[in-house]
Amino acid sequence: MTTLLLSFYLYQKNVDHRLIIFLLIVFLTIEGSFLIANLHKFSNGGWFTIMLASVFFIIMYGWYFGRKLKNRYVTFVRLDKYLELFKTLANDTSVPRMATNLVYVIKANSIDQVESKIIQSIFHKQPKRAKTYWFIHVDRTDEPDTFHYKVTNIIPDVLIRIDFSLGFKVEPKVNLYFHEVLEDLSNSGELKLESSFDSLKKWSFPSDFVYVLIDRVMTRDYYLTTKENITLWLHSISRFICISDIKALQLDSTNTIEEKFQLLYISL
Repeated sequence: MTTLLLSFYLYQKNVDHRLIIFLLIVFLTIEGSFLIANLHKFSNGGWFTIMLASVFFIIMYGWYFGRKLKNRYVTFVRLDKYLELFKTLANDTSVPRMATNLVYVIKANSIDQVESKIIQSIFHKQPKRAKTYWFIHVDRTDEPDTFHYKVTNIIPDVLIRIDFSLGFKVEPKVNLYFHEVLEDLSNSGELKLESSFDSLKKWSFPSDFVYVLIDRVMTRDYYLTTKENITLWLHSISRFICISDIKALQLDSTNTIEEKFQLLYISL
């Protein structure tokens, strides 16, 4: 496995293909010889190591390729079509306010786009009214220690997007980083963190925040190939073992709502 990873890394760095093939042959010959020399140990307990490695591989395969399969059917919409609707809902007193600040973790890389399921979550189900809507996007970079953020006021005081760029060695403590950004905005006078309720504001109570995560559920159906259905089945099993998105992003579990939406795939 290490040999294959090294070869792939050198390939990504545009190293001479002849050198890559040479190194691949050398290391595979050494590792293959070692494997053949130890095959007689298979019946004396070596089978357990192979079985354990196979289980780990299946779990990792189902988790990784299952997520890629689901992401293939994630659809995005242009955000500018809904800007006026955000303003209207934020000021609609006929809709009970769900929270002062509603925070969504999004996948859209472009500032002018958002997942269609998030729009559906806010407007199409029971409308989620809030004073301010926050979109948080986390981008993992190839640099190990990268950490910076960018704040975009899409609709001032109503819809704000924060883009975090985190190196692969930086823990994704989204809840902590988000509150650090809020403190920076508060210190610069761009944001007030006090409660929006008059009875609490005079006692200097902080504003309330609710996180919403979208769990995209993709059912196995006849539109998918046999391989894709197996991958989804393995992915569903891996989810019982792998940590949840709430833990992976280190969000406050007491203040996070996870909504399930079915990904529909229609053959054209």
